[in-house]
Amino acid sequence: MILELIAAALVGQGVGAAQPPTVPPSPVAQSEPAWRAQAREMSRKAAAWLVTQQDAASGGWSVPTEVDEQGRTVQPHLPGVTALVLTGLLDHGAAEGAQEDEPPGPVLLGVKYLLNWQQPDGGIYDRALPSYNTSLAVSALSRVQTPRAREAVRRSVAFLRGLQWSEFSDVGAGGSEAPRPVERNHPFYGGVGYGRHGRPDGSNLNLFMQALEDAGVEPTDPAVRRALVFLERLQMTDAVNDMPYADGSRQGGFIYATVENAESVDGRAGQSMAGTIEETLDDGTRVSRLRAYGSMTYAGFKSYVYARLDRDDERVRAALDWIRRNYTVDENPGLGTNGLYYYYVTFARALAAWGEPTLTLIEGEGMETSRRDWRADLVAKLATLQNEDGSFRSVDDRWRENDPVLITAYALVALNAARK
Repeated sequence: MILELIAAALVGQGVGAAQPPTVPPSPVAQSEPAWRAQAREMSRKAAAWLVTQQDAASGGWSVPTEVDEQGRTVQPHLPGVTALVLTGLLDHGAAEGAQEDEPPGPVLLGVKYLLNWQQPDGGIYDRALPSYNTSLAVSALSRVQTPRAREAVRRSVAFLRGLQWSEFSDVGAGGSEAPRPVERNHPFYGGVGYGRHGRPDGSNLNLFMQALEDAGVEPTDPAVRRALVFLERLQMTDAVNDMPYADGSRQGGFIYATVENAESVDGRAGQSMAGTIEETLDDGTRVSRLRAYGSMTYAGFKSYVYARLDRDDERVRAALDWIRRNYTVDENPGLGTNGLYYYYVTFARALAAWGEPTLTLIEGEGMETSRRDWRADLVAKLATLQNEDGSFRSVDDRWRENDPVLITAYALVALNAARK
């Protein structure tokens, strides 16, 4: 059976049509809350708009077009953007009740685009960001039940394992800045990075863990267990973090990296995109510590959930308490509008994985206050950012969030997570 609902919603007038296809929304159950009905319509519009942005020649999205004298694109292809779009479209179809089988039209072309970028080493990338692109591609292709897609996922997961900093790092994986073998006491251990910075970070580990989860890798897998070591060193909680920059910290949230760059590994100073914050130690001393922030904290919390840590584990509880103290959909806490749509994706996926529809917020010294339905809050906020044509409005240009295709894909993935 073809993915009938995706086909109806996405093929419409054909790939690259001038106008989005007109598809009546599916009937809404009597008991469906207003936010869910709104999310359905927002998702439908976003999916339809994304189809109109597909490159007809290659099947990808946000495809570079400028070429050099050798006929090669000046900028490398980023298959990860196409993978995000496909993840959004496939999850949208699943939310509408579509059955799994060979994808139709636009999705099939996008899948072929991803598969065409699989390298001999198993990664799915062009000339840059092997981990970023491959992780996103694994998440998308894990939703496609065809033999070729399954084989591509198998090879890509093996490639990603080689990119993780550990005793088993593959020094030939992903190009000239591949990871080197390190022992558990090394600050890079268990992490995954872009490659070009020469050190791992929480964002790439987030996508890595998402890829393993989507590919069905067991939480007891050694790669997941190694990732927990790096995650603990990103969590600003003295009780679990053995790095000096976390001494005395009780924030509970996560920072970006265990070092600022490859050259600063011996200093082990850590890195937060949100700067520093003043904390009071047990003896009353005021100290400056790296500030935990929103997107990385939800990413770390989600990774703990995917690793199937006990819900009462101190690492999980510390992260959840940070979330309850800093809950908002108006900004990426600590970063404002920087990485806002990325924040919405990690926010939605993390809380959907946790499985609770509401959060009880905390203020001051542990005082519980209001209960918030995070799904309703997220949908209401995203509704203020969606354009009439279904795309989403850019609010910041950092980390490529001035690309309407990228941020609309982020928004669609977040909406799909809220609807689960």
